[in-house]
Amino acid sequence: MAVSSSIAVRIWYWVITILFVAFMLFGAASEVSQTESAQKLLASLHYPPYLNYILGIAKLIGAVVLIQWRFKTIKEWAYAGFTIDILGAAASTYFVEGIGPAIFTAVFLVPLFLSYYFWKASEV
Repeated sequence: MAVSSSIAVRIWYWVITILFVAFMLFGAASEVSQTESAQKLLASLHYPPYLNYILGIAKLIGAVVLIQWRFKTIKEWAYAGFTIDILGAAASTYFVEGIGPAIFTAVFLVPLFLSYYFWKASEV
């Protein structure tokens, strides 16, 4: 019984984490390549365009770290970094556009926290 439960936890971990990582990689590619939509988004939030490079590279590194199993402390940092990124994006959106768009942005914390939960549950 415990073996099948452990397998289910790992499956949930990988499904949720891969979806979250794919989303982060999509955002990172958009930011690093300075797409028009990425530039418009930062401009609407009153941030300088070079912030796209910083966030994009950080997301690329964080995405790679989330899918590896060897360096657990760095993985914890990646989870913390993505949490700060999403909370910062939600706060910025709130101050410029209001509560509705900010809540939509904050929803991305759900798969992040689920990924973290299933990662920790699979280690037991």
